[in-house]
Amino acid sequence: MSKIEIDALTAEFFGAFDNRDGRTADVERIRRLFLPGGIIVMTGPQFTAYTVEEFIEPRERLLGDGRLVEFSEWETSERTEIVGDIASRFSEYRKSGIRDGEPFEGSGTKTTQFVRTPEGWRIAALSWHDHG
Repeated sequence: MSKIEIDALTAEFFGAFDNRDGRTADVERIRRLFLPGGIIVMTGPQFTAYTVEEFIEPRERLLGDGRLVEFSEWETSERTEIVGDIASRFSEYRKSGIRDGEPFEGSGTKTTQFVRTPEGWRIAALSWHDHG
């Protein structure tokens, strides 16, 4: 059951940014998916470590102000290890959208650390590297 729950949590994370077909991205859900005090790290092009709030605010603006439209991001492969109440997942992903009127596509790798809480699995930390 844990793997199914982690699969669903991961899909919900990727889906939070989807604003295709006029949808409103639900970046707010990131707060529900992460533990309080969770950390999100971008390794490049410029190394940046974010709190959950620091991560949400610019994405909410970008996905809601019309500069980034028809955006989606999806997992293409994964490797998940679960040991008791902790889990680690490496994900390859793709993304596409239209930013400032220009279509783009890209890919990358994410690693996500999960913990099982009394309320279910939550993300403790996430790091990513865009390949382009």
